[in-house]
Amino acid sequence: MRVFFKAMVCGVLLSLVFSMAGFFGACEEIRNDVFRLHVIANSDSEEDQALKLRVRDAVLEYTGELFFECRGKGESINRAESRLGEIKSLCCKTVRESGYTYPVDVYITKMYFGTRVYDSFTLPAGEYDALRIVIGKGEGHNWWCVLFPALCLPGATGDELRTVMNDNEADIVSSGEKYEIRFKFVEWIEGLFSVFCR
Repeated sequence: MRVFFKAMVCGVLLSLVFSMAGFFGACEEIRNDVFRLHVIANSDSEEDQALKLRVRDAVLEYTGELFFECRGKGESINRAESRLGEIKSLCCKTVRESGYTYPVDVYITKMYFGTRVYDSFTLPAGEYDALRIVIGKGEGHNWWCVLFPALCLPGATGDELRTVMNDNEADIVSSGEKYEIRFKFVEWIEGLFSVFCR
């Protein structure tokens, strides 16, 4: 009976997926075009959260021009990989100068992000390539943004996505509430797949 129930749930999910295939495809293309930054604080104490933001600011100042000039996500990942040592040194220096002795891990990974609403655009949930910075125990709230296209910069807008995304993808992420609900639906469907369709 349990196998039958799983098969039925997967069948319903698949029919929903096929009915939204174009939207799902666009979401996947968006994930493939974006390189994110993820900074995790040591803890949720006020001091550790402030430190996280100081590390973030130092990294964004260092990487701003570096990623702004990239012509594709692959190039931005290659540049980040070639400078991981420098980025880690910068993070460690910022931590030390702030009066802490926390270790810092800096690496590139593929990781899951939930649907994220920015000022002028929304990114769908899913697996993204990311530059991940973990301060100390990494048990605090995190902060994230988009390194490529360079949308961590002050005043960056959804229009800058058009430099790397086609018009359809850029319209989807910058169309506000209409697609926000669909992104949440995609997140829900993917969660069900991970539970029922293993």
